[in-house]
Amino acid sequence: MNEDTLNMEVRKYLKKVGVTSQREIEHAVLKAIESRTLSGTETIAVKMTLNVPAIGLNCCIEGDIDLE
Repeated sequence: MNEDTLNMEVRKYLKKVGVTSQREIEHAVLKAIESRTLSGTETIAVKMTLNVPAIGLNCCIEGDIDLE
């Protein structure tokens, strides 16, 4: 295994996950505000699950996003 290659590939994947996740969350929040499901002043709970079956990794990362 080449550790430099692993590091670069993981970083590339995480960049894709970060950009895609941000876009999806922003779109969903705006849609929820437009439909009045959210007022736009809440703190919303978020949870991301990382699953890599080939190595038996299953990790849940939780947090909050303040909208105001």
